[in-house]
Amino acid sequence: QVKVVESGGGLVQPGGSLRLSCGVAGTSFSNTVIAWHRQASGKERELVASILPGGTTNYVDPVKGRFTITRDNAKNTAYLQMNSLKPEDTAVYYCYASYRYGYWGQGTQVTVSS
Repeated sequence: QVKVVESGGGLVQPGGSLRLSCGVAGTSFSNTVIAWHRQASGKERELVASILPGGTTNYVDPVKGRFTITRDNAKNTAYLQMNSLKPEDTAVYYCYASYRYGYWGQGTQVTVSS
């Protein structure tokens, strides 16, 4: 059974940083595409960033230059480093792992507020 678990969310002031982690178990992590999504209250879930098995990354425009997605295949874990956080980054952040099938984590809350 595939399990996806996010961690690292919390409350941070504008301009601050957080690092989210996405642990994946039960599948071939090195062949898995990892994507971070987020869903703000009252809005649809949206893609934030993705990383392919070979390391190619992609970001949506609002987070380019501020967020960095990485992966550590030895630890079956992906990360989302978020810097220069803004109030509009407030959302529940979800990790999506796809290899033959797709699996969602339960999400982790990120709140950016003074």
